[in-house]
Amino acid sequence: MTTVPALAEALAAGPLVLDGGLSNQLESAGYDLSDALWSARLLAERPEAITEAHLGYFMAGADVAITSSYQATLEGFARRGIGHDRAAELLVLSVRLAREAAARAQAEGVARPLWVAASAGPYGAMLADGSEYRGRYGLTVAELEAFHRPRLEVLASAGPDVLALETVPDTDEATALLRAVRELGVPAWLSYTVSGDRTRAGQPLAEAFALAAEVDEVIAVGVNCCAPEEVDGAVATAARVTGKPVVAYPNSGESWDARTHAWDGRATFAAARVAGWRDAGARLIGGCCRVGPETIASIAATLRAAA
Repeated sequence: MTTVPALAEALAAGPLVLDGGLSNQLESAGYDLSDALWSARLLAERPEAITEAHLGYFMAGADVAITSSYQATLEGFARRGIGHDRAAELLVLSVRLAREAAARAQAEGVARPLWVAASAGPYGAMLADGSEYRGRYGLTVAELEAFHRPRLEVLASAGPDVLALETVPDTDEATALLRAVRELGVPAWLSYTVSGDRTRAGQPLAEAFALAAEVDEVIAVGVNCCAPEEVDGAVATAARVTGKPVVAYPNSGESWDARTHAWDGRATFAAARVAGWRDAGARLIGGCCRVGPETIASIAATLRAAA
């Protein structure tokens, strides 16, 4: 078998394509994700659906799949009567399903290397009340680290290529996550959700990105689940402050209403935007919520045409 290069090495060679929103793929296949576990519920109930969703993105041109563990936490599973050991098995399963999808894609003719990023969403994702877009939960950095570390340890044990510390709304949580990934033996990326030139909690992005600049475990920094229009400035700031490759995967441009559990507004994501992100330093480029395989295919075509 061909050895897959480490993700950090691949990023040094040029841009890679991330997948798009997992939830919209699952919802389009007819699955109801309206409860607090969101797509993580299917880890226990319909794991084959998650594999198919990952496969769709690999076949569309994604190089990296982000696992279904964003909203999967030991505490969240416990609230559903799922014990610690079974919850840990489900977290490990999220990585295995993405690996299975990669193997199937290559069996179906995809010749390029494929990687798996184990998603670790913020504390607010477990609350399922939209607070990942606000931050400031009233917890200390130590309390947030204690929440994140056990899950990250389990995910790291599953052998992903990278840990995706994603949709982080504020610097307190970023600090906790950066402490939690030390000495796990798996690299990580750190991506904030932002509003303009600040985190969702209001801290300047330059200060937020600087937290990761000297953390050896972090191989990329950037933004996700923000509006496409907010990516350009954030990518430039991340590259300037850290000197690391930048990750950029905004949502469709629509806005999530946590009260109605619905998306509002219009989509503004266009594949034509990604050339500017690449030129500013983005090396992992894809989409988040409401960005599907067709858009990922367009991103892949845009980036590979310029290679």
